[in-house]
Amino acid sequence: MQQKAPSKHPLIIGVSGGSGSGKTTIVRRLMTEFSQESIALLQMDSYYKQLDLPLEQRKLQNFDHPLAFDMDLLVADLKKLKNFQAVEVPIYDFVQSNRTATTRHQAPADVIILEGILALYDQRLRDLMGIKVFVDTDDDIRLIRRIQRDIDHRGYTLERIFKQYLEHVRPMYQQFIEPTKRFADLIIPEGGANEVAIDLLTSKIKYLLYQGKEN
Repeated sequence: MQQKAPSKHPLIIGVSGGSGSGKTTIVRRLMTEFSQESIALLQMDSYYKQLDLPLEQRKLQNFDHPLAFDMDLLVADLKKLKNFQAVEVPIYDFVQSNRTATTRHQAPADVIILEGILALYDQRLRDLMGIKVFVDTDDDIRLIRRIQRDIDHRGYTLERIFKQYLEHVRPMYQQFIEPTKRFADLIIPEGGANEVAIDLLTSKIKYLLYQGKEN
């Protein structure tokens, strides 16, 4: 194994893109590739705001809008992790459309991946990142993946999925998510199927980890 150069701060990697674009597949590949390193994953979904509303009203909220996220808490936690301080990450329940009363302890790590649809939206987050990635996948493929995920893992009905997609997901992607491509260091078309782009990304991470380039 190559000798890792000392670093003042962890390497923070932002992975953004629309819902169902393949972000999770890429993150899994990175977690596997660097499994021998000190690596941590932070998901933006954990930072949805607490909603003091009845369940049926919570289900109607726009979860793809930037205001749905507790950006201040996410920025604060990412800053702590960049300073090698542990954080307590919220745990979100998609079935109840709300945060739970428990948290997940996240220890500091040399590599931190922030994954989320709006990971590149807030400049405060971007300023903390050493690498910024946008996963760009066709709308129809993303919708098919979203349907499968929401039915299998979140217990959503087709009616709820289509309503969310037409009223929230698609317009929010066009208004807030897709424009953040301009902030990306690397745009990966077709997500986890793009072996060349993933190889380039892993090579860059290895360079930053082992060649002593601080971020």
